[in-house]
Amino acid sequence: MTRGPSELRNAVAEAFGPGGALSEADERYIEREVQQRMADDVAAAIDGRRALVAEAGTGVGKTFAYLVPTLLSGKRALVSTATKSLQDQLFLRDSGVAELLPSVDIAVFDEAHQLAEAGVQFLGTTLGSAQLVDFARDLLGAGLQHARGLAPWQALASECDRAARELRLVAVGRLREVRGNMKLRWDERAGQDDFVSALRAVAAACEAARKGIDAVEGVAPDFAKLAERADQFKAHAGLFALQVTPGRVRWIDLTPHQVRLVESPLDVREALREQMESSPKAWIFTSATLGDDERLSWFTESAGLDDADTLRVGSPFDYAAHARLFIPTRFPKPNEPSHTTEVAALAARCARALGGRTFVLTTTLRALQSIGEQLKDLFHEEGDAIQVLVQGSAPKRQLLHQFMAQPASVLVGSQSFWEGIDVRGDALQCVLIDKLPFPPPNDPLVEARVKRLESEGRNPFSDYFVAEAAVSLKQGAGRLIRSETDRGLLVICDPRMAGMNYGRRLREALPPMTRLMDEAQALDWLKGLAASALPF
Repeated sequence: MTRGPSELRNAVAEAFGPGGALSEADERYIEREVQQRMADDVAAAIDGRRALVAEAGTGVGKTFAYLVPTLLSGKRALVSTATKSLQDQLFLRDSGVAELLPSVDIAVFDEAHQLAEAGVQFLGTTLGSAQLVDFARDLLGAGLQHARGLAPWQALASECDRAARELRLVAVGRLREVRGNMKLRWDERAGQDDFVSALRAVAAACEAARKGIDAVEGVAPDFAKLAERADQFKAHAGLFALQVTPGRVRWIDLTPHQVRLVESPLDVREALREQMESSPKAWIFTSATLGDDERLSWFTESAGLDDADTLRVGSPFDYAAHARLFIPTRFPKPNEPSHTTEVAALAARCARALGGRTFVLTTTLRALQSIGEQLKDLFHEEGDAIQVLVQGSAPKRQLLHQFMAQPASVLVGSQSFWEGIDVRGDALQCVLIDKLPFPPPNDPLVEARVKRLESEGRNPFSDYFVAEAAVSLKQGAGRLIRSETDRGLLVICDPRMAGMNYGRRLREALPPMTRLMDEAQALDWLKGLAASALPF
């Protein structure tokens, strides 16, 4: 049954209160004022068909806080909890899933901190040499299998393949070799005669392929799909031959084997606003990390939700009693050659004091490999029976299983381990972050966002770089305390967090952990945790 405005909020309060449905259903249920406050705000947003952006710290119980009002409202709802479905539901109006949005009264997006970047990537346009090579292969295969002799399949496929390889060659240009992944600024190649010619060759090859397909399109279903791909590649080649439109940015991704031309919007404001205006309803966006100010500007600005209601409820956990923060001040700065070596050495000392039970979170893959190898060497030299697990050496789930199965472990991980990892209890009691996670300043998308902020008369460092670092730090720190009884130490190996003016803002973005001022205190805290840890 659909409830009236005051009825819904009253019903929600009763459900979360003493003797309510939740306490009757689960004897472990604990009343949490922060959870009830969030649930009430969600109910109010449902009543008013408004947008609510709610940051709920670890332990608030945000899932119940949005599900209970949603269920009690009796209204049709769509709940998204994963990045892929966020993309599909918001940005892919021919998937079938997007068709649900106009038919529901409530749309809930959990883990909403992923929304902006996921949407930017999904709304982008790419033209890749590997895509074209695959198209050429599929075109030849379908032509010879279903319509041999009805079109010059070998020649058509060869032209597509040749155009793809030429596109990569002109993108590489005078670079001697390409190692790993490289990003080139668009203006490093755009406008050059050979680059424009390569794009035209791609369009021409795809147009010729389409003409061949047209002659036999009804012969087999494969040809209809090939026709769509040919049209798409031709359109994308034409797009990249034109000037980039305002509000979008282009760059070139290079690897040893392929090139990808990429165009992306700077944010999802326009796309999200279009969805919300075309389909009025209650929109709920929630996550443990959405910003470091009361307006949650980090999220609301990039998503175009400046007029949304906002709510920040902190974790109910006793961080001051159960968690410690250590920022080594006499430590190499991240740009000094000895920084990575000292990070590995400090991580080894922490892990020894604790008997393992440590995460090392890095901001780059280069640091990941270096710290991982150095830790192995340090433990081997001292005869420590501590295993080192490094991201990439095995699937993520397998590494976590090994870490929890053998507590005398150090897991070294990069971006994918900064969030979505839930290790409770004594298995993880130290999280060490190598440096402040500022966005890479030479990334084309970052550069474009900086230029836009400058054009608006704003301070890119404060409004973008520090804001991004604050959110990432909250994500990384969130791995440490996952329940009311968890205890641990967070170490941030970047003296800038203690000495620079913006360091205070970053420290205040973290949960209210008790700060330790020297390494001796930090190691004593860890030894105390090790002494009281439950046996595995």
